Amino acid sequence: MVQSPDDPLMGKKAPPFCLPDADESQVCLGTFQGKWIVLYFYPKDNTPGCTVEAMQFNAALEKFAEIGAQVIGISADSPASHQKFAERHSLSILLLSDTGHTVLDAYGSWKPKTLFGKEFLGTQRDTFLIDPEGIIVAVWRKVSPKGHAEEVKTVLLAKKQDVS
Repeated sequence: MVQSPDDPLMGKKAPPFCLPDADESQVCLGTFQGKWIVLYFYPKDNTPGCTVEAMQFNAALEKFAEIGAQVIGISADSPASHQKFAERHSLSILLLSDTGHTVLDAYGSWKPKTLFGKEFLGTQRDTFLIDPEGIIVAVWRKVSPKGHAEEVKTVLLAKKQDVS
């Protein structure tokens, strides 16, 4: 998996947002100021790749917490869909709902896609590593879910050491 060092968001302040979680409580990016944030966008709850990615981030949740990082997953699914997804797969991960695609758009993850010859707008699987000051320090575009959580953790540990 390749990071995107030339991404237009690299080195910039992460676009702020407030979105509902699975319980419909508003969660704002600013709440996590002073922490590392792993922000990942995924296409759809309960689909094979998205389930693999969520379960791998969920399995590593404790390790991310130990190194001071909050993991946040965002898709265009509803809070009710997130709740079913979390229950079905025993996920503790924070899932946020962006049904209006405003945050997906702000991060450049709402893109034209093609399926069975038809073009439509959808979520591109992307991940952003945000430092405690709110700056995007790593970007992965068009992520392959298998092994991605481990790669993000490795990069996070390296970035943390650079700061210390």
